[in-house]
Amino acid sequence: MDYTTSINVYTIRVMAELNPESKFALSLKEIVGAVIGLSSLFGVYFTLQASVETNTTDISILKETSVNPVEFQYKDELVRSTIKRVEEKTDVLGENVKEVKSQLDKIDQRLYELSRK
Repeated sequence: MDYTTSINVYTIRVMAELNPESKFALSLKEIVGAVIGLSSLFGVYFTLQASVETNTTDISILKETSVNPVEFQYKDELVRSTIKRVEEKTDVLGENVKEVKSQLDKIDQRLYELSRK
């Protein structure tokens, strides 16, 4: 007897046992188990529903508040140009400091010469 034939024989036996006058007996333990199982399934379902809702809300917020590529490019260019201007000003200030130092050295030299006389 192959697998398909054994399934068919089992199905015929079960169908023969089931009729409108069949009685089902469930123990209290089985009823409690079924209630606990169903409540667990409901809990999982509602938890997943809440998670999906939260994720949907998060995605919509990200779409609204995220920086698009063009805006990012403009901000990046602005920051880079600001950095270049600061570097240029720093270079100019560095040159000015060197000039002031050389003038102070000259003044020191002249004061020293005047004080020696």
